[in-house]
Amino acid sequence: MTRSMLLWSAPLCLLLTGCSEAPETTPKEPEKALEPATGQSGLYKMYQVARSWAPDAKVLKMNSMPLSEVPNVPPGKAAAWQATFTSDARGQSRSYTYSIVEDLPNNLHKGVFAGSEEAWSGGQGANQPFLIAAVKVDTDAAYKTALGQAGDYDKKNPGKPITLLLEKDPQFPDPVWRVVWGESVGTSNFSIFVDASTGAFQEKMR
Repeated sequence: MTRSMLLWSAPLCLLLTGCSEAPETTPKEPEKALEPATGQSGLYKMYQVARSWAPDAKVLKMNSMPLSEVPNVPPGKAAAWQATFTSDARGQSRSYTYSIVEDLPNNLHKGVFAGSEEAWSGGQGANQPFLIAAVKVDTDAAYKTALGQAGDYDKKNPGKPITLLLEKDPQFPDPVWRVVWGESVGTSNFSIFVDASTGAFQEKMR
Protein backbone atom coordinates (compact mmCIF):
# COMPACT_ATOMS: atom_id res chain seq x y z
CA MET A 1 0.00 0.00 0.00
CA THR A 2 1.40 3.39 -1.03
CA ARG A 3 1.70 6.35 1.30
CA SER A 4 -1.13 8.19 -0.51
CA MET A 5 -3.44 5.22 -0.03
CA LEU A 6 -2.65 5.14 3.68
CA LEU A 7 -3.50 8.82 4.01
CA TRP A 8 -6.88 8.26 2.35
CA SER A 9 -7.71 5.10 4.30
CA ALA A 10 -7.00 6.53 7.77
CA PRO A 11 -9.96 9.00 7.84
CA LEU A 12 -12.22 6.32 6.37
CA CYS A 13 -11.31 3.91 9.19
CA LEU A 14 -11.99 6.58 11.77
CA LEU A 15 -15.36 7.33 10.15
CA LEU A 16 -16.35 3.65 10.11
CA THR A 17 -15.22 3.21 13.72
CA GLY A 18 -17.29 6.20 14.82
CA CYS A 19 -20.37 4.85 13.02
CA SER A 20 -20.04 1.47 14.70
CA GLU A 21 -20.08 2.93 18.23
CA ALA A 22 -23.48 3.26 19.95
CA PRO A 23 -24.52 6.89 20.52
CA GLU A 24 -24.27 8.12 24.07
CA THR A 25 -27.61 8.63 25.81
CA THR A 26 -28.31 10.74 28.87
CA PRO A 27 -30.24 8.70 31.45
CA LYS A 28 -33.63 10.16 32.31
CA GLU A 29 -34.07 11.38 35.83
CA PRO A 30 -36.86 9.54 37.65
CA GLU A 31 -40.03 11.59 37.99
CA LYS A 32 -40.48 13.10 41.42
CA ALA A 33 -43.39 11.77 43.42
CA LEU A 34 -46.25 14.21 43.86
CA GLU A 35 -46.00 15.86 47.25
CA PRO A 36 -49.32 17.08 48.72
CA ALA A 37 -49.20 20.52 50.32
CA THR A 38 -50.04 21.67 53.82
CA GLY A 39 -52.61 24.42 54.21
CA GLN A 40 -50.16 27.10 55.27
CA SER A 41 -47.93 26.35 52.28
CA GLY A 42 -50.82 26.51 49.83
CA LEU A 43 -52.20 29.68 51.44
CA TYR A 44 -48.88 31.53 51.21
CA LYS A 45 -48.48 30.60 47.53
CA MET A 46 -51.95 31.94 46.71
CA TYR A 47 -51.44 35.04 48.85
CA GLN A 48 -48.31 35.99 46.92
CA VAL A 49 -50.36 36.08 43.72
CA ALA A 50 -53.36 37.73 45.40
CA ARG A 51 -51.19 40.64 46.55
CA SER A 52 -50.46 41.51 42.92
CA TRP A 53 -54.24 41.81 42.49
CA ALA A 54 -54.75 43.78 45.72
CA PRO A 55 -51.93 44.88 48.04
CA ASP A 56 -54.40 45.03 50.94
CA ALA A 57 -55.62 41.47 50.39
CA LYS A 58 -56.93 39.64 53.47
CA VAL A 59 -57.88 35.99 53.89
CA LEU A 60 -61.60 35.24 54.05
CA LYS A 61 -61.57 31.43 54.00
CA MET A 62 -59.79 28.39 52.64
CA ASN A 63 -60.60 24.70 52.17
CA SER A 64 -58.83 21.54 51.05
CA MET A 65 -59.79 19.87 47.77
CA PRO A 66 -59.41 16.09 47.30
CA LEU A 67 -58.34 14.88 43.84
CA SER A 68 -58.79 11.33 42.52
CA GLU A 69 -55.45 11.65 40.69
CA VAL A 70 -53.63 11.95 44.01
CA PRO A 71 -54.86 9.20 46.35
CA ASN A 72 -53.53 8.32 49.79
CA VAL A 73 -52.89 11.91 50.84
CA PRO A 74 -51.60 12.11 54.44
CA PRO A 75 -54.06 13.71 56.87
CA GLY A 76 -53.22 17.37 57.34
CA LYS A 77 -52.29 17.84 53.67
CA ALA A 78 -54.15 18.09 50.38
CA ALA A 79 -53.55 17.80 46.65
CA ALA A 80 -55.29 21.13 46.09
CA TRP A 81 -56.51 24.13 48.07
CA GLN A 82 -58.99 26.88 47.38
CA ALA A 83 -58.88 30.26 49.13
CA THR A 84 -60.86 33.49 48.94
CA PHE A 85 -59.22 36.86 49.54
CA THR A 86 -60.89 40.24 50.04
CA SER A 87 -59.88 43.80 49.29
CA ASP A 88 -61.54 46.74 51.00
CA ALA A 89 -59.79 49.18 48.65
CA ARG A 90 -61.22 47.45 45.57
CA GLY A 91 -64.51 46.48 47.17
CA GLN A 92 -64.04 42.98 45.76
CA SER A 93 -63.25 39.41 46.72
CA ARG A 94 -61.46 36.86 44.58
CA SER A 95 -60.94 33.11 44.81
CA TYR A 96 -57.70 31.32 44.00
CA THR A 97 -56.71 27.68 43.73
CA TYR A 98 -53.40 25.95 44.27
CA SER A 99 -52.98 22.43 42.91
CA ILE A 100 -50.02 20.09 42.64
CA VAL A 101 -51.43 18.61 39.39
CA GLU A 102 -53.30 19.73 36.28
CA ASP A 103 -56.94 18.69 36.54
CA LEU A 104 -58.82 20.35 33.68
CA PRO A 105 -62.14 18.46 34.17
CA ASN A 106 -62.37 20.20 37.57
CA ASN A 107 -61.00 23.49 36.15
CA LEU A 108 -57.82 23.14 38.20
CA HIS A 109 -54.44 24.21 36.88
CA LYS A 110 -51.10 23.18 38.32
CA GLY A 111 -49.78 25.89 40.60
CA VAL A 112 -51.77 29.01 41.50
CA PHE A 113 -54.76 30.01 39.38
CA ALA A 114 -56.95 33.10 39.89
CA GLY A 115 -60.72 32.94 39.70
CA SER A 116 -63.24 35.65 38.95
CA GLU A 117 -63.77 38.81 40.99
CA GLU A 118 -66.92 39.41 43.00
CA ALA A 119 -68.37 42.41 44.82
CA TRP A 120 -67.35 42.74 48.47
CA SER A 121 -69.00 45.06 50.98
CA GLY A 122 -67.32 43.92 54.20
CA GLY A 123 -67.55 41.00 56.63
CA GLN A 124 -70.93 39.88 57.86
CA GLY A 125 -71.64 37.22 60.47
CA ALA A 126 -69.16 34.34 60.21
CA ASN A 127 -67.52 35.81 57.11
CA GLN A 128 -64.78 37.88 58.72
CA PRO A 129 -61.53 38.49 56.78
CA PHE A 130 -58.22 38.42 58.62
CA LEU A 131 -54.52 39.06 58.08
CA ILE A 132 -52.45 36.13 56.84
CA ALA A 133 -49.97 36.81 59.66
CA ALA A 134 -52.54 35.29 62.04
CA VAL A 135 -52.04 31.85 60.48
CA LYS A 136 -49.01 30.67 62.44
CA VAL A 137 -49.94 26.99 62.84
CA ASP A 138 -49.94 24.62 59.85
CA THR A 139 -52.56 22.00 59.04
CA ASP A 140 -50.41 18.95 59.81
CA ALA A 141 -49.94 20.24 63.38
CA ALA A 142 -53.64 21.18 63.62
CA TYR A 143 -54.62 17.67 62.57
CA LYS A 144 -52.42 16.12 65.27
CA THR A 145 -54.08 18.32 67.87
CA ALA A 146 -57.53 17.40 66.57
CA LEU A 147 -56.67 13.71 66.50
CA GLY A 148 -55.68 13.90 70.15
CA GLN A 149 -59.18 15.17 70.90
CA ALA A 150 -61.03 12.77 68.61
CA GLY A 151 -61.14 9.96 71.16
CA ASP A 152 -62.80 6.79 69.89
CA TYR A 153 -64.45 8.50 66.93
CA ASP A 154 -61.40 8.15 64.67
CA LYS A 155 -60.89 4.51 65.71
CA LYS A 156 -64.53 3.69 65.02
CA ASN A 157 -64.40 5.42 61.62
CA PRO A 158 -61.09 4.32 60.05
CA GLY A 159 -60.26 5.60 56.59
CA LYS A 160 -62.71 8.48 56.68
CA PRO A 161 -61.57 11.39 54.51
CA ILE A 162 -60.30 14.45 56.35
CA THR A 163 -61.39 17.88 55.13
CA LEU A 164 -59.62 21.02 56.33
CA LEU A 165 -61.15 24.49 56.52
CA LEU A 166 -59.72 27.85 57.55
CA GLU A 167 -62.13 30.52 58.75
CA LYS A 168 -62.65 33.34 61.25
CA ASP A 169 -65.56 32.44 63.49
CA PRO A 170 -66.76 35.26 65.82
CA GLN A 171 -66.90 32.85 68.77
CA PHE A 172 -63.12 32.40 68.70
CA PRO A 173 -60.47 35.12 69.16
CA ASP A 174 -58.27 33.93 66.27
CA PRO A 175 -58.80 32.28 62.90
CA VAL A 176 -59.32 28.52 63.26
CA TRP A 177 -58.55 25.37 61.36
CA ARG A 178 -61.64 23.18 61.28
CA VAL A 179 -60.64 19.53 60.94
CA VAL A 180 -63.64 17.65 59.53
CA TRP A 181 -64.05 13.88 59.49
CA GLY A 182 -65.87 13.59 56.17
CA GLU A 183 -66.01 15.16 52.71
CA SER A 184 -67.78 18.33 53.85
CA VAL A 185 -69.24 20.03 56.91
CA GLY A 186 -72.73 19.29 55.65
CA THR A 187 -72.15 15.53 55.38
CA SER A 188 -70.05 15.17 58.54
CA ASN A 189 -71.18 14.65 62.12
CA PHE A 190 -67.79 15.27 63.70
CA SER A 191 -65.25 18.09 63.49
CA ILE A 192 -62.78 19.90 65.72
CA PHE A 193 -61.70 23.54 65.82
CA VAL A 194 -58.02 24.31 66.37
CA ASP A 195 -56.66 27.85 66.85
CA ALA A 196 -54.64 28.74 63.74
CA SER A 197 -52.50 31.23 65.69
CA THR A 198 -51.64 29.23 68.81
CA GLY A 199 -52.41 25.62 67.87
CA ALA A 200 -54.69 25.23 70.90
CA PHE A 201 -57.77 23.03 70.85
CA GLN A 202 -60.93 25.16 70.78
CA GLU A 203 -64.09 23.10 70.39
CA LYS A 204 -65.48 19.73 69.35
CA MET A 205 -68.57 19.65 67.11
CA ARG A 206 -70.88 16.63 66.78
